[in-house]
Amino acid sequence: MPRVLVNDGMPALGIQMLKDHGFDVSTVKISQQDLNEKLQEYDAICVRSATKVRKELIDLCPNLKLIGRGGVGMDNIDVDYAKSKGIHVVNTPAASSRSVAELAFSHLFSIARFLYISNKTMPERGHQDFTALKKSFSKGFELEGKTIGIIGMGRIGQETTKIALGLGMNVLASDPFVESVILNCKFAGQNLNYLLKSTPLNEMLPKLDVLSLHIPFTGAPVLSSNEFAMMKDGAILINVSRGGTVDETAMLEALNSGKLGAAGVDVFENEPTPLEAILKHPRVSSTPHIGASTVEAQNKIGQELAQQIIKLIG
Repeated sequence: MPRVLVNDGMPALGIQMLKDHGFDVSTVKISQQDLNEKLQEYDAICVRSATKVRKELIDLCPNLKLIGRGGVGMDNIDVDYAKSKGIHVVNTPAASSRSVAELAFSHLFSIARFLYISNKTMPERGHQDFTALKKSFSKGFELEGKTIGIIGMGRIGQETTKIALGLGMNVLASDPFVESVILNCKFAGQNLNYLLKSTPLNEMLPKLDVLSLHIPFTGAPVLSSNEFAMMKDGAILINVSRGGTVDETAMLEALNSGKLGAAGVDVFENEPTPLEAILKHPRVSSTPHIGASTVEAQNKIGQELAQQIIKLIG
């Protein structure tokens, strides 16, 4: 009977699927420091972003056959090394794409109509400063006709593109690894194909009203002072990808100078202790890394992860 350690949680649907196929599943959280000893008792481990599965841990666990990541990014796993040891490494790239894309637009709508500020100030001042607040928040903008740039043309970038097209936005995209993709867009019961081509980043940035990131962290920021300098004054930044993809110091400087009009941020360099300067900035809409945290996405993640585990080591 294969033993699986679910160390960062898994939706009940996925756990039940594993149990129904004869797996011994443990959901008792083991601390990172105790994994060196305890993981040796298991054939597989399922993690999210909290638990790290590095070379040193892998070397101590000769029985390990599979590492599963519930979600997309696998920067907390030494993927290539694990594979070199014959260990399966799987994730769930399709499960949360729509949820992350919808969060990107939640931030964008919030910024466009000052909801992130209004929701804070109305309970405190709305009863006495209603007219003044109305004047302050009456300079919003519509998304239709605006140009959005999307960095990363993977599944989440594609879902973000579909939403943008549905809103009547112009879409540009940039991905050094993808030349073009054909998107199947469903509108009012109709299926429409849309060809999305990759544009060099330096050509795309000056044309954008909004920039949205959908890429993994690869060791260095994709957006820093040079990239912000290329953008229109007052452009909007949305980052629901990974902490570290944006140079946060450069982002704050761009916000303070007006180069960036606002930013919607779900991911941070120093999670779980983000910079207060970002969280308290008057032109930042922030959430605590909840891109994939919807009921629908979590159920899909559990199901997709369980299916792969069953197929590979069941």
